[in-house]
Amino acid sequence: MNHPEYEAVIGLEVHAELRTASKIFCSCKTEFGAAPNTQCCPICMGLPGSLPRLNRYAVELAIRAGLALECEIAPRSKFDRKQYFYPDLPKAYQISQNKYPLCRNGRLQIRTAKGVRQIRITRIHMEEDAGKLIHSPDGTRIDYNRSGVGLIEIVSAPDLRSGEEASAYLRALRGILVTAGVSDCRMQEGSMRCDINLSLRRRGEEALGARTEIKNVNSFAFAEKAIQCEILRQSELLARGERVESETRRFDEALGCTVRMRKKESAADYRFLAEPNLPVLCISQEDLLPIRAAMPELPEERRARLCKDYGIAEADAVILTSEPALADYFEASAEHCTDAVKLSHFLLGELLRYCRSDPFRSPVSALRLAELVALWCEERINGTTAKRLLARLVEADFSPEAVAAQENLMQIRDRESLCAMIRAVLADSPKAVEDYRKGKLAALRALQGRLMAVSGGRADPMLGERILLEMLSEEDDEKERACE
Repeated sequence: MNHPEYEAVIGLEVHAELRTASKIFCSCKTEFGAAPNTQCCPICMGLPGSLPRLNRYAVELAIRAGLALECEIAPRSKFDRKQYFYPDLPKAYQISQNKYPLCRNGRLQIRTAKGVRQIRITRIHMEEDAGKLIHSPDGTRIDYNRSGVGLIEIVSAPDLRSGEEASAYLRALRGILVTAGVSDCRMQEGSMRCDINLSLRRRGEEALGARTEIKNVNSFAFAEKAIQCEILRQSELLARGERVESETRRFDEALGCTVRMRKKESAADYRFLAEPNLPVLCISQEDLLPIRAAMPELPEERRARLCKDYGIAEADAVILTSEPALADYFEASAEHCTDAVKLSHFLLGELLRYCRSDPFRSPVSALRLAELVALWCEERINGTTAKRLLARLVEADFSPEAVAAQENLMQIRDRESLCAMIRAVLADSPKAVEDYRKGKLAALRALQGRLMAVSGGRADPMLGERILLEMLSEEDDEKERACE
């Protein structure tokens, strides 16, 4: 929650690992979870005499990201050496792009409770990742498997104003990058992480306050919490008349607050130099044509199409298009189901809790889900039975219709059968009948509950209620005639 006197100004720097089989400047593999230091060579270890060679497919993926985010693709971009000393950076510099990035001036649409906003993308540049420090009671070890893995850094303009907007931005960005095949964006594996730049200013003012950077946040929830905590920390400092220092911080998940790491570096501290071992990267319009042609339908386009073609709610379409495999699953199931609206409700409200996420995987086939929802839509089974059959489908594959028929789970819609059951319920529940006549509506619910119990949960609830009301009304009419 923002402070009433101050406005947060937030920009995000998102690092996404490019979905390549080999690293950006050498042929080492990029498989996650390999034994430490088994995927490295003299190039990614920075040994003397080794020379980098740019991965062509990594460039194509970076261009895909730029096109998906409506960026201008630079005809000429250059690599630089970003120099700093840290144990996980074996060369003591990182090959990155500084002054001449590959992509500029893009935008991303976000949706929050306050509506739709466009967030500007300042730049997207390519770079290599560093290694990983592994801390233990025995000391710190270094795994260089990740060193040299290709990254893009997506830098937003300071257009975000809250943790909610930042979370929406990250979710929308992840959906685009995954759909475009640029990155798998598995935050739990570190293939998508972000740095948060945040400052406060008095509402109505244009000048920015002192900026802090929160490094390496690796979940949507933590990003939102980190921003909320930092807004609170800075506003309390300003309220006491103290100065906010420009510094680098981290979000401590256990403490639930940001913690100081070091003084904030500036661009001059990195002493950028042109990378002498890589030529200028030249991209022509002819190079862009096949990449543009191969671009898939992006989340916003697909969201609009799902709403139009299937008539589903926009809120459902937003969730479905957040993961390409989830939207694919819905459309595959919708081919066999006449009511796509009920299908989307059942998928998101019931099935999703059984599914694996990131990437999406369902234990129930799209066809079986369609068959199950069709039985429910046709009122051959009720909602409770549909949920029970779904729980069983998660464990084993079977025909929902066949099992429902075999186990007498089909909804009872035969009027004669329901009438017989309702007569028995009314005969066994004289007090509830009397309470209903006195105007107690809860008594009607009690009678309906007894009907469902007698029918084993199979009575059509709407038809059962209609017949129940008819019979209660008939009894009233008979009593009135008897009194005349």
